[in-house]
Amino acid sequence: MSSRPPVAVVLLSGGLDSATAAAMAMAEGDQVIGLSMDYGQRHRRELQAASALATALGLVEHHQLRVNLAAWGGSALTDLQQPLPQAGVQPNVVPTTYVPGRNTVFIALGLSLAEARGAQRLVLGVNAVDYSGYPDCRGDYLDQYQILADLATKAGRTGQGPRLWTPLLRLNKREIVEQALALDVPIATTWSCYGNGEEPCGRCDSCRIRDQALHDAGVPHLASRWSVAHHGP
Repeated sequence: MSSRPPVAVVLLSGGLDSATAAAMAMAEGDQVIGLSMDYGQRHRRELQAASALATALGLVEHHQLRVNLAAWGGSALTDLQQPLPQAGVQPNVVPTTYVPGRNTVFIALGLSLAEARGAQRLVLGVNAVDYSGYPDCRGDYLDQYQILADLATKAGRTGQGPRLWTPLLRLNKREIVEQALALDVPIATTWSCYGNGEEPCGRCDSCRIRDQALHDAGVPHLASRWSVAHHGP
C-alpha cells in the first residue's frame, strides 16, 4: 500500500512568486494547500487571482483569512493616502510598500494551518535577490523564524514540525519566470500590480520588475499593455 503523499501549505498571494513556489512543491510530489490573506491591501485584485490560481493549479484546499493590517496603516499598500512608488527599487532602501509585520503574521498563521494538517512544509514565495529588500524576506530572518517555529509548536517540539521552504529566495525575477514557464504556471492569471484596476498599471515598481523579467525571459506578450506599448514586443 502506497504511503500518504507529503502535504505542504503555501502562502498564496495571487502573485507570480507564490504561484511558482506552489507549482515547485507540486512538482516534488506534495499535496498543496493554499492560504491567502485579505489584509486590507489596496490591490484586492490579487485575491481574485489567488482563487483562480488555486483552481488552475489543482490545490487540494484553499483558505482565505481576513487579517486587517490596514487598520493602522504604515504602508503604501494599506494606506490610500500614500502614493505607490514608481521610481524603481533603490539599493539599501526599504520601500514604502513594506507592510509592518506582514510576513511575521502570515507565516504564523501558515504554521498553524500546516501543523493542523500535518504538513511537512510551509512554502513561501519570498525572494531576497531581485526585488524589494524587505526585512521579512531575508534569509537571516527566515532562519530565526524556523527556530521559533520549532519551539512554538507541538510538532516542532517532537522534531516533526513543518519546515519553511523558500525555493525562490536566491533567484532573480527572470529565473523565477523561467521556473514558472517550465512548470506551466498560468502566468497570465497571476497578479503582481500594486494597483487594483482591471489591467496591471505597468508603472508601479512591482509591474516594472515583472515586465522586465518577462521581456528578459522571452515572453513579452505576457507583460502589461502599458509595458508593451512603451517598449515594444
